[in-house]
Amino acid sequence: MREIHPQDLEDIAVGAAILGTGGGGDPYIGKLLARGAIEANAPVKMISLEELPDDAKVVTCGAMGAPTILIEKIPSGEEMLMALRHYEDVTGETVTALMPFEAGGLNSCLPIVLAAQTGLPLIDADGMGRAFPQLEMETFNVYGVKAAPVALADERGNLAMVEADDAAKAEFLARGLCIRMGGQVCLVNYPMDGATAKRVSVPATMSLAQDIGRVLREAKREKKALLPTLIDFLSTTHYGYAKLLGSGKISDIERKVENGWSVGVVTIVPFDDSEPYKIRIQNENLLLEQSGEILAVVPDLICVLDIDTVEAIPTERLRYGQRVDILGIRVPEIMRTPEALAVFGPGAFGIDADYVALGGA
Repeated sequence: MREIHPQDLEDIAVGAAILGTGGGGDPYIGKLLARGAIEANAPVKMISLEELPDDAKVVTCGAMGAPTILIEKIPSGEEMLMALRHYEDVTGETVTALMPFEAGGLNSCLPIVLAAQTGLPLIDADGMGRAFPQLEMETFNVYGVKAAPVALADERGNLAMVEADDAAKAEFLARGLCIRMGGQVCLVNYPMDGATAKRVSVPATMSLAQDIGRVLREAKREKKALLPTLIDFLSTTHYGYAKLLGSGKISDIERKVENGWSVGVVTIVPFDDSEPYKIRIQNENLLLEQSGEILAVVPDLICVLDIDTVEAIPTERLRYGQRVDILGIRVPEIMRTPEALAVFGPGAFGIDADYVALGGA
């Protein structure tokens, strides 16, 4: 078990932004909300899957919507708690443990807020191992857990509950509600017991986010080369492989909000003026190609990092002229099975390409 204190949140936010692959919401906002919740209540107890009782009543939680909207539509900090209480009131269940449904960005920090507010333990795991734009793109769904019921709440106290037979339909209905609630909501979903959580979750993603932040912080203090240090560290984790895929300057950004997602294409010109890199975005970075050659594709992580600080740049904060590195990270094995690739591989995003794992594994 780890305890999460206010001083730990900076490391978690730095690591969560990298795991967010450009999406998941800006962790800076989540960090501020989590700090306030911990200071007002108590440190959060984070437990491993191995420490979770088999009969625990688990729900997953996080935010849904287009990350660009968060720049102006700031959460109140009470949405997650309202969604949880609505879920419990409607279902009659009493939740005993919480888990993020995605490890990236804001959605690594918002579950900390809810854990601090309720005193419930936070499980060191998630269902994406990164950030994805759709609710059905979870290992929970891949391995047989129902997404519904899904409880939603917005900053004005509006509540909704979605019941659906499958995760894709739950996504479709919840996305429509999200758009009508201002394009950004908090939600609770994927109820399961502890034994199931151990079988279907991507392990140790919250602690990985914290450790990424710690490794980079210590490397800065010791004046080590930041990106090589990060790549070396990631090779020792259950992700197993990371690689610098390219570097350059952002020369063009096409971006819009469409059907509740931030979508677009980012063009990055290499410093040697060779053919530009193109990154396709749907909240997160999905595909990296150069001259028609695919260099990385979902579910592997494609992270756009500030070339000097190695801090991840969320898609909504990408700007013309930024100098960046493009880091690729291979996902854990639980996310590379045929069943998983059918749900969140290239074909799920309309990308006509076979998935080839980074590093060839």
